[in-house]
Amino acid sequence: MKLFVDDLTHVDFTYLDAQRGLVGESWAVRLELDGQLNDEGMIVDFGIVKKRVKQWFDAGLDHSLVIADKTPNLKVTTAEQNTTVEWHYPSGEPLRCSAPHQAFEILPVDAIEPEPVARWCEQELAAIFPTVSGIKVTLYPEVIDGAYYHYTHGLQKHDGNCQRIAHGHRSRIHILVDGERDLALEAQWAKRFEDIYIGTEDHVVSRTEQSVNFAYQAPQGAFSLTLPTSVVYMIDTESTVELIANHLAQTIAATLPGKQIEVRAFEGIGKGSIATA
Repeated sequence: MKLFVDDLTHVDFTYLDAQRGLVGESWAVRLELDGQLNDEGMIVDFGIVKKRVKQWFDAGLDHSLVIADKTPNLKVTTAEQNTTVEWHYPSGEPLRCSAPHQAFEILPVDAIEPEPVARWCEQELAAIFPTVSGIKVTLYPEVIDGAYYHYTHGLQKHDGNCQRIAHGHRSRIHILVDGERDLALEAQWAKRFEDIYIGTEDHVVSRTEQSVNFAYQAPQGAFSLTLPTSVVYMIDTESTVELIANHLAQTIAATLPGKQIEVRAFEGIGKGSIATA
């Protein structure tokens, strides 16, 4: 028999793509367990399944920088407190990220794609459910009819895993002008935010025309990140979804005087913020 849980949890993370660099991503999780019925007539209690699997994803992939160990030109250095990842974009521009060990998940796969990552998850989850005879994990992005973008950021002031300097989301965007969605504006901003790092001015320690160096201290430890200027979009505030939505609303309103602007900025799947200007 099988037990299944659809939409068990969502994981928001950033992965390193061999062509695109940092890509913010959001996947939903579906789980199937094979097994025999116990004395209660269950394979495993639903409550136990959902709690344990969500805890496992929250402690691992979620809000991490996820990297395939077979990524070309990848260099990983481990010190006592931090892991440092170095890599170059196809253009030759450098990427360097240093953070506490738990901010990274380096997986034994060729590329960070739903299928190979799901197979790795199945192997790891087997230890959590030793009484079942089979585990199937399905990871899948939200189906989005319209504009969306991939972004990466870090929230220094957050007590949880959002403080990690390189985690991200795959997010839709709705922009309303005088109460009507403007699909052209949505596509324009989705293109502008494609594979972007949304940086906070207070996190910048140095910059040149070619690169930006970010660094900050947070409860989990010291974080730093160097990126090409071409993949960075700077804002004056922390990059919470509330402040991103407000930034977009104010920026768009400045170009459309006399118009009422509403921005619904999503942060991954099924959550986000609404701002008006």
